[in-house]
Amino acid sequence: QSLPQQKLLTWLSVLECVEVFAEMGTARVWGEMGRWTIIVLIQLAKAILRLLLLLWYKAGIQTSPPIVPLNREQQQPLHPQDIEDSSSGKDQTYVGRRSSRVVRCLQSTPSLQSRHWGSPQQREESQSRRAEEMNQPPTPLGLQETIAESLYITRPLLHLLSLGVWGQRSWKPWLLSAVLDISSLSLLSDLKDLNRRERAELRRRTILLLYYLLRSPFYDRYSEGRILLLLRLMADYVPGVGFVTRPLMDYLPAWQKIYFYNWG
Repeated sequence: QSLPQQKLLTWLSVLECVEVFAEMGTARVWGEMGRWTIIVLIQLAKAILRLLLLLWYKAGIQTSPPIVPLNREQQQPLHPQDIEDSSSGKDQTYVGRRSSRVVRCLQSTPSLQSRHWGSPQQREESQSRRAEEMNQPPTPLGLQETIAESLYITRPLLHLLSLGVWGQRSWKPWLLSAVLDISSLSLLSDLKDLNRRERAELRRRTILLLYYLLRSPFYDRYSEGRILLLLRLMADYVPGVGFVTRPLMDYLPAWQKIYFYNWG
């Protein structure tokens, strides 16, 4: 990735990290008008950055979060003793004569912080496989797939525009957003030879279609009572589940009112 593309990904990641805080903070300070203003500005900035990545830098199907979080446990550096032993040519493993099982020699045991339960070969294979997955280039998109990804990127802006035209109680913004999401996924379903991150992103988008059960006005008119009744029944009749379902019943109405939790 080029340096400008990395900067765009960084700014996009920063926006996704602070969007909920910005919405709640502006709602507390400037009220409902300020809340919707910051929502529109953040969604507009995110759409511009994503369109630049898609059309100018050919970034392909964009994942969320844009920058994959670093797993520090999987990125443990080699112990200095391991480096010294490998440079001196010492054998770090022993193969059992009868079981043919590979075990680490006591002389090459790493420190506690970098210790793992697999054999050195397994660790090297997993690290090389992970590096190959991270370095895989994005799948080239044709015209149909580019249109599908553009629909997914501009869907929040079109939804906000429809909210301003028809209001929050209308079914039209909800239906428009659902049609755009389903159309984008159906157009991208014909794309073959996706890498692992892109397949995971499409699965994530498919699962997120369940959010339409929690989005107004469908939630207010149909699913709210049924979901709360189901959680209450589970809390009352399933032992041990109440520790999870009762706080969830209190949290769900507050979560549903925050735009970036529900629609972001």
